[in-house]
Amino acid sequence: MAGYSYSVGGTTWRFDSLREVMAKASPARSGDYLAEIAAGSDAERVAAQMCLAQLPLKRFLNEALIPYETDEVTRLIIDSHDAEAFAPVSHLTVGDFRNWLLGDEADEASLRALAPGLTPEMVAAVSKIMRVQDLILVAQKVRVVTRFRNTIGLRGRMSTRLQPNHPTDDGAGIAASIVDGLLYGNGDAVIGINPATDSTSGICELLKMLDAIIQRYEIPTQGCILTHVTTSIEAIARGAPLDLVFQSIAGTEEANTSFGINLAMLQEGYEAGLSQKRGTVGDNLMYFETGQGSALSANAHHGVDQQTCEARAYAVARRFKPLLVNTVVGFIGPEYLYNGKQIIRAGLEDHFCAKLLGVPMGCDICYTNHAEADQDDMDVLLTLLGTAGINFIMGIPGSDDVMLNYQTTSFHDALYLRQSLGLRPAPEFEEWLAKMEILRQDGGRIQLGEQLPAAFRQALERMA
Repeated sequence: MAGYSYSVGGTTWRFDSLREVMAKASPARSGDYLAEIAAGSDAERVAAQMCLAQLPLKRFLNEALIPYETDEVTRLIIDSHDAEAFAPVSHLTVGDFRNWLLGDEADEASLRALAPGLTPEMVAAVSKIMRVQDLILVAQKVRVVTRFRNTIGLRGRMSTRLQPNHPTDDGAGIAASIVDGLLYGNGDAVIGINPATDSTSGICELLKMLDAIIQRYEIPTQGCILTHVTTSIEAIARGAPLDLVFQSIAGTEEANTSFGINLAMLQEGYEAGLSQKRGTVGDNLMYFETGQGSALSANAHHGVDQQTCEARAYAVARRFKPLLVNTVVGFIGPEYLYNGKQIIRAGLEDHFCAKLLGVPMGCDICYTNHAEADQDDMDVLLTLLGTAGINFIMGIPGSDDVMLNYQTTSFHDALYLRQSLGLRPAPEFEEWLAKMEILRQDGGRIQLGEQLPAAFRQALERMA
């Protein structure tokens, strides 16, 4: 390609490739500076954004940021592109596409139909020229609904992952956290444990424990141990009661290789999960986690900015019809997202891009203790994502994960968001909460029950 340029105020800014335009148009973040691909000044960033806004969306189908021949994620993106779905916006530039998204024509139905026609690079590009309010306004139009034992993503509802991690995988400690979370109305997205050990036998025992709790109390939710996909496949082979197949994914083939996976392996895990036939209302059973900076941290970004690499991961996720996907937005550290401002922007970008691509997006609203961020920043992002229509968030005792050692959202944070924005749990789970007298309706607002349900009181007495 001949390159790109944009002139403003008598200065002409030149960019060698579409990849460079995309990188320098990105809002400032520490990861892109670390990779030495960020704009050198605000003026250069604005020039790159103006240049990007004038580019046709079709350009992204003709100029791959990572070569088709050397990257299976690029091949997946190009080979699965739906030209018919793309047709309504195929004549637009990136800037025109932004205007279209903000208009009335872009409603829930049209955006759902458009999703297979969009590539990650297209949605990443338009996000780079949008304000925070634009990212929220467009994302809240989109609903991506998925089902396994309940229905997640409906308008007016927000689910939570109950995350009862324990530094030694102690059964009593995990069970106590599960009961605590359920009593705050958490757990309709999944009860998901990050295990301290990755041994298959240990994973199988945790799966049996989760299944026993879910079955005993007839909870309309799903369990998951966040282990490597190959361990899940082995657990299924051993007869363990596995609901969801988990895997961390990234947006380049090389980054996924660093995770020990490829598309064929994910397909094997997907088929193994389907063979279990454990869903009751649907068969969406994959759970993926992503995060800006993962490709860069593996030195596998190929000069592509971290936000675009992140969006490419959503193409991988979309391929396997997942129940849940979430960006662990501030987890990798300040080398990639330096402060609260960058974390907030990144979380909204990730949610926006995933929803436009038809991915059921949640967010682990989090930060590490050495980042220039605090819980006030997380409250802001929590509230903005709730307004934007996030599918699910995390629920952890006291917002402090004692196993992974990072700060995220607590059980009562979900209650705050549901109360303040009028959001409700998944319908099947809400019915169960009412039956168990955990939550009650008070003037249309969800409130905690006044007494500890007898079933859980007895369980806690046994653990004491």
